[in-house]
Amino acid sequence: MELAEFLEKLKLTDISKLEDARELHIPPSGKVFMQIQELFQATQSKQSRYEFLKDIRLLFETADSHWLFGHCCSNRDFDLSKVYGNLVTSLIQYAALPVCENDISELPESAFSDIPEKAETVVSCFLVLIQKLLVGKDPYPCGESGESTVLICNSTVVPFVVFAATHCHVKPWTSFESRSLANRLLNEVLKMSGSESLAQLLMGKNDRGKGIVGSVLQFLRPELQKHTWKLNPATKHVFFWILCQITRPWLANHLERVLPPALLISDDYRIENKVMGVRCIHHIIVNVPAADLWQFNRAQVLYHALFNHLYTHEADLIQVVLPCLLDLLPIMEKSSVITEKREKTTYTDEVLRLVLTHMEMENKIALRRVYAKNLPCFVERLGISTARHLKRLEKVIVGYLEVYDGPEEEARLCVLETLKCTIQHVWPRIPSRLEVFLKSLLKLIYDVSTDSSLTSETVKSSLLQQATQCLILLDRCSEHKVKVLLDKVQRSCNNADLLKSISEVQKDAEITN
Repeated sequence: MELAEFLEKLKLTDISKLEDARELHIPPSGKVFMQIQELFQATQSKQSRYEFLKDIRLLFETADSHWLFGHCCSNRDFDLSKVYGNLVTSLIQYAALPVCENDISELPESAFSDIPEKAETVVSCFLVLIQKLLVGKDPYPCGESGESTVLICNSTVVPFVVFAATHCHVKPWTSFESRSLANRLLNEVLKMSGSESLAQLLMGKNDRGKGIVGSVLQFLRPELQKHTWKLNPATKHVFFWILCQITRPWLANHLERVLPPALLISDDYRIENKVMGVRCIHHIIVNVPAADLWQFNRAQVLYHALFNHLYTHEADLIQVVLPCLLDLLPIMEKSSVITEKREKTTYTDEVLRLVLTHMEMENKIALRRVYAKNLPCFVERLGISTARHLKRLEKVIVGYLEVYDGPEEEARLCVLETLKCTIQHVWPRIPSRLEVFLKSLLKLIYDVSTDSSLTSETVKSSLLQQATQCLILLDRCSEHKVKVLLDKVQRSCNNADLLKSISEVQKDAEITN
């Protein structure tokens, strides 16, 4: 189809009124696309809009790059970068997700049934446009350098990236085909921008390079406000995806734009939003220098937001909160040292105290595993200061070693690791608790050796090995009192695994004597 015929189809020109088709004056592309945008927005019928999109794609395919993007001839009176930016935004709105009526309810999956097909149509249109833009970067026959094409690329790259990010992951509003096309769109955008990777596109080619991440965050800003972020179901996912692409040292430059949305999402009442918000905060903590977090008491704000989550008895949330706190605590305590406000108890003490309180009373297996997994890290962090919590820690260790934890025995393995760390760091205080720990370990070894559950031999072997190492450490810090006590046990014991552990303790005692 000739360009003139196509424009006549769109009712942008009329060939029939001309006596000679050669006299036809093709209007400038700037004017054409402004009219196309107006017609597209005015079209209400779903089928008509779909057909309109196919026509727009055909126009991109058939039109000459010089006519489309050239600024030297007929388009002097039009800001093509603005024209194409507005057109791309209008096409994106066609495939926009339905908006929630309020920030409490959630849309059913059926509400997104037609979104994948719309997204596929829009992306296919964008792919043709990008191919034309790549060709249009070459000099035109009239001698123009193609600078206008670069400006058009700059004005469309941000909405392209946000649109692709909306549709490139497995969500209720995507299909396999729409995800494939969205990923292809991302790859084409990288070619269009001359970037080797998404990180380079967002953050620039070097430390001084200027990427588009600031523009992307500015583009998302209206949808990340307190009363708007939950209206579009995709907003939080796009923000999280973009945030995770930004690393050191670039993230610090955008801290004021990413921190408020992260705190906003983490403060929601839905657990899945809390988890996502905490992950955002964790990424910020890891990728922003401590000095920037100290400024304006940002670290304190993050600490209180995370600490409050510890009162939630949801394993999925606690699983992300504890590692996040473990990375934040050194920053908090270093700040106290620098400002000469060192307290007798630290932030780590405060967190561990609450964690041990919850561990003592917790009966949910999933939560017990999460707490136990992170407990060794707290002991390592405190070192000799763990002695402040030894009484409560003893109750937790003994209590957790008594309870079967399922085939993987995750909690008991982690608690044994905690006991090892505790003995190594606070060994002078261990002899007074020797009998309690010794009885608990011997009981554990016996229970594991006689266990007939689904626990694999590999897991049993790990439990026995860890328990034996704890016995050896107890013996060393108690001046071999454990060996003396185990000699008495050995005379009346016929359990093979228990005897093997006792034998290893005796061998170690002979070597260290």
